Amino acid sequence: MSRIRATARQNLPTLMKTGSYYVIHVCVAALVAYAVTGNLIASLTLSLLEPTVQAVAFFFHEKAWERTLRRRAAQPRAEPALAG
Repeated sequence: MSRIRATARQNLPTLMKTGSYYVIHVCVAALVAYAVTGNLIASLTLSLLEPTVQAVAFFFHEKAWERTLRRRAAQPRAEPALAG
């Protein structure tokens, strides 16, 4: 359990961003699903299922971008050749 807590602490900003994204996504999905189906139960089911999968994917997407940016920042930049 301490490993999970340590991971959560280390990734707190990304987890918070993922959580806020999740809430907004659920609300929008519920409204759209209700507008399409006219069925409250179907709209609630769809609005919880799809955003949950998207939130997990979003978290790993953010982590991949962070890793890419760290790698780019660590690479030395080549000096442009001067045209002479």
